Amino acid sequence: MPATLIRPADTAPAPRRAGAGVAGLHTADPDRHERLEAMRRGELGSVHSWELVTAVDGPGTRMTVFLSGCPLRCLYCHNPDTLQMRAGEPVTADELLTRLHRYVPVLEATQGGLTLSGGEVLMQPAFAARLLRGAKELGVHTALDTSGFLGANATDAMLDDTDLVLLDVKSGDPDTYRRVTGRALQPTLDFGRRIAARDVGPEIWIRFVLVPGLTDDVDNVEQVAEYAASLNKTRPGMVSRVEVLPFHQMGRDKWHALGRRYELEGTEPPTPALVDRVRAQFRAHGLTTY
Repeated sequence: MPATLIRPADTAPAPRRAGAGVAGLHTADPDRHERLEAMRRGELGSVHSWELVTAVDGPGTRMTVFLSGCPLRCLYCHNPDTLQMRAGEPVTADELLTRLHRYVPVLEATQGGLTLSGGEVLMQPAFAARLLRGAKELGVHTALDTSGFLGANATDAMLDDTDLVLLDVKSGDPDTYRRVTGRALQPTLDFGRRIAARDVGPEIWIRFVLVPGLTDDVDNVEQVAEYAASLNKTRPGMVSRVEVLPFHQMGRDKWHALGRRYELEGTEPPTPALVDRVRAQFRAHGLTTY
């Protein structure tokens, strides 16, 4: 059965349970040349898993599709098995849209929709664009869960078909961001500002993972809060919420199974007092925070 996670009104989303892979989906079996051409056209994607969840990846009940491949190497990644695109299964956009069509009644009833996540969804922009367009043709609310690092891959047409961006701002300090992800912060900031400069949509929910000893520095949090508030100054109300996500160890076993070194082995989850302090920092900037 798909996981269903319900949360209180003033808490961050609960850690998800393991997905069911691509169970229930027909996978394709093209040769290498055909696969690359189909992926270039956006007809085929490398999919890690999918699931139907509530109150985790956007409003209402969501069909969430996790794509394989990610350019970041976050120390706390709870899905390290999504990092390599070649590790995913080949699934066509038509297959996923057929599955989505089946769930339209429940998605409409709960004011939910489709969320594309990863890995990093913008590593497969043509595939994501085809899914977003198909979802909008079905009248389904759409969301992109992204770090924003590859925001330049999102065309204006893709953003036109996106109702919500779940923007993972890992840190506000560039040095801390590189320590967390191995990459530069600036592309994420640029992506959010590009969305803010649009006349309409999409809405943004900013997500911030709170890791004691890594991302909890007062100045680091303050820089994320100031950035979020600055987007609202450009287009009032576009950042409709901030989710402070307490670090957890649920991904540790995956790192071990993959034979990868897990640097946060001894890191404890943040205390309630620390979570409250960080949420208060965001609220001090007028941001609705969970």
